[in-house]
Amino acid sequence: MTKFFVTAAVLSLGAAAGFATAVQAADGPPMPWAWGVNTPPPAVMPPPAPPAAPVVPDNTKLLSLPGSKFQFTRAQVANRHAPADWYPEDHPTMPEVVAKGRESAQPQIFACGLCHYPNGKGRPENAAVTGLSYEYIVQQLMDFRSGARKTSDPRKANTGLMAGFAKEMTDEEIKAAAKYFTSIPAAPWIKVVESATAPKTKPQGGMFLTLEWAEAGVEPIGNRIIETPVSAHDTEYLRNPRSGFIAYVPPGSLKKGEDLVLNGITAGGGKVTACTVCHGPGLRGMGPVPTLAGRSPSYLVRQLYDMQHGNRNGAWTPLMAPVLANLSSDDLLAAAAYLTSLTP
Repeated sequence: MTKFFVTAAVLSLGAAAGFATAVQAADGPPMPWAWGVNTPPPAVMPPPAPPAAPVVPDNTKLLSLPGSKFQFTRAQVANRHAPADWYPEDHPTMPEVVAKGRESAQPQIFACGLCHYPNGKGRPENAAVTGLSYEYIVQQLMDFRSGARKTSDPRKANTGLMAGFAKEMTDEEIKAAAKYFTSIPAAPWIKVVESATAPKTKPQGGMFLTLEWAEAGVEPIGNRIIETPVSAHDTEYLRNPRSGFIAYVPPGSLKKGEDLVLNGITAGGGKVTACTVCHGPGLRGMGPVPTLAGRSPSYLVRQLYDMQHGNRNGAWTPLMAPVLANLSSDDLLAAAAYLTSLTP
């Protein structure tokens, strides 16, 4: 595989190893809700459980979605190398790596559109890849390839999958994926609701699904953000790329986040550099600096925490490190809540 060199200095939510040492013990283990689980990882990870017997999806019953002229079986919806494209009119023609991945690779490369959707809007357990610059997307794939992007929670398996994909992708495939997703503008996808309660949910596959029927109900939100699909069935079973998400955030978090993001005022009354200085007045990014407006709050908190704790090592860390060194978990939550509430 030829080397692909990126000369642009790109802001990646990463951290230098030396910075990580200084803050490693500041907030303890990851805030589990940002990783789509209810409990922090154990101090010592148990040995991996034997793989479960694979579930063979139904390949007989045809499924449909409103507004789509296509029908697919559940097996086609979940096909890692040609996932169902319900609404091809919503996006440009996909390059091969986005539509199908590469099954002959070792390890196999799943279709980008499987997890991020053909329209690039993504889900809480991965990321939206729309509204980002070509340089930024390429740099992230190169960081996955080099090991500069890791996860603070070893249970988050899709980080390792991305690293494996990036190592096997050719430079041309990386360029094609970046050009494709860069061509799709960001659009509203997540509704933010400030509330003292949130629907009861269960963690599944790195995100929270709202409980239904006899298990349905509400519970105190506490110091969490609960990001959940508008329709669990549409999102998890049908993988409907037009069905978005709701993020329930604690009361007062939007105002606290606004003070931090726009004015650099922390929850404790401290002062840091405002996010707008680098990410622009609308928080939509500038050149290689990524957009933050309207992005998944779970994703934002994960990246900021990973950066704080040395698990993301990006090109512009020296600019981010002194800001994050003074931010608490409450600050990360508030910033993410406010940023998600903005129009992309």
